[in-house]
Amino acid sequence: MRRPWTARSLAAATFGRRGPAAALYAVVSLPLALLGFVPVVVGLALGAVLSVTALGPWLLAGVVRGALALGALQRALARRLLGLDIEPPEPLRRRPGGETGRMPGAGAFAWRRAVLGERAGWRAVACAALSPFTAVLGFAAAVLTYVYGTLLALHPLLARWNYGTVREADGSTRRVSLEVFGYQLDTWPRWLIPVCLGLLLLALAPFLLRHALVPHRALVAALLGPDPAERRIRTLEETRAHAVEDAHATLRRIERDLHDGTQARLVGLALHLAVVRELVSKGAPADRVLEAVDTARGNAGQAIADLRRLVKGIHPPVLDEGLPAALAGLAADSALPVEVTTSVPVRPAPAVESIAYFCAAELLANAVKHSGASRVTIDVTGGNGLLRLRVTDDGRGGARIGAGSGLTGLLARARTVDGTLTCDSPPGGPTVVTVELPCP
Repeated sequence: MRRPWTARSLAAATFGRRGPAAALYAVVSLPLALLGFVPVVVGLALGAVLSVTALGPWLLAGVVRGALALGALQRALARRLLGLDIEPPEPLRRRPGGETGRMPGAGAFAWRRAVLGERAGWRAVACAALSPFTAVLGFAAAVLTYVYGTLLALHPLLARWNYGTVREADGSTRRVSLEVFGYQLDTWPRWLIPVCLGLLLLALAPFLLRHALVPHRALVAALLGPDPAERRIRTLEETRAHAVEDAHATLRRIERDLHDGTQARLVGLALHLAVVRELVSKGAPADRVLEAVDTARGNAGQAIADLRRLVKGIHPPVLDEGLPAALAGLAADSALPVEVTTSVPVRPAPAVESIAYFCAAELLANAVKHSGASRVTIDVTGGNGLLRLRVTDDGRGGARIGAGSGLTGLLARARTVDGTLTCDSPPGGPTVVTVELPCP
C-alpha cells in the first residue's frame, strides 16, 4: 500500500538524491540523444548511398559500433542516475554448423561481417534514431518544474532582474515586472502568486518527471537490453547445462552410494553365508550357526534399507500416490510442526511433481537446520497452467539466492522446466520461498 504524502516525504522526493538525479538524467539525455542521432542518421544515409561501393559496408559497420558505444553510455547513465539496471545484450552469432556462439575467423572482414550481422547493434541504431523524440519529454518536464519552479519560488529575490522596459505610444519607456492577466507582480502581496506557483511546480516535479521519463525509459530498456529471443536462448542454454550437471551429479552419487554402501553390505552378506555353509558342513554348534545367520540377516536388512533410501532419492515411491500424500508424509517425518495445505484440481506431470517434492523437502530441511523456526507452513495451489509451492517459516530470516546458498540449486532445478523461484526473507523473518512450475 502506498504511503500518504507528507511534507517531509514531499521535500525528500523533490530535493532528495533521486529527484535531482532524475532531473539531471532528463537534462543530459536529450543532448546525448542528439549527439548520437545526427551521426547515426547521416552515417546510415551515406552508407546506403555508398553501399554499391566498398566504402558503404565499412561506414555502416562504423555506425553500428558507434551506436553500441552510445548504448553502453546510456545504460551506464540510466544505472547511475535512475537506478535502472539494464542488462547488456549478449550478441549471438551463428556458426556454419548452426551452433550458436562466437563466429570463427579473424581479421577486418570477419569483424565487419560480425558487426553487420549483429541484431543487438541494429537495435542500438534504432534506439539512437528514436531517442531524441522520447528524451525531449523528460527535458521539457525538468526545465518546466525545476528551472521555472525555482525561478518563480525565488521571485521576491529576483524581482529586480525580472523587470523589463516597455515603450509607450508617446515614445517614453517604463519599467514593468512580471504580469498575470494585466496585473504586475511588483508588490509584496502579489509576490505570493509566483512563489506559490513555483512551490507547486517543485512539489509536482517528481511526479511529472517520473511520468515524462516513462517513454524514454521504456525505449532504452527495450532496445538496449537483451533481445527476448536471445534471452530465451541464453536461459535454455543455462537450463540445459544445469540439467546435465544435475544428472551427472546424481549418477555419481548413485554410483558412490552403491559402491560404498550397498555393495559392501552385499559382499558382507555373501561372506557370512559362506561362513554359515562352512559351519553347517563341519557340524558346528547350533548357537554359532544361528549367530552367523543373524549377522547375515542384519546385513541383508541394511542392504535393503540402503536400496530403498537410494531409490527414494531418485524418485520417492510415495509420489505414486500423488503430491499431497507425499507432502503429508514429508511433514510427518519432520522435526518441526508442519502445516500442509494443498489445492491441486488436476494432477501435475510426474516431472513437475518430483521437482515440487524435492524443493519442499530441501526447504523444509533448511528451515530445520538453519532458520531457528518453530513452525513451517507448506501451501500448494494449482490452476491456470501453474503449480505454486509456497514454504513459509517463522525463523530468523536473512536467506537469499546466491552466494553458495542451496536456493541456487533449487532455482536451477526449477528452471529445467521453465519454473521460477523467489525468496522473501527480511532480517528477523519470516522467510517465504515461492516456487512456480508450469503445469499445462
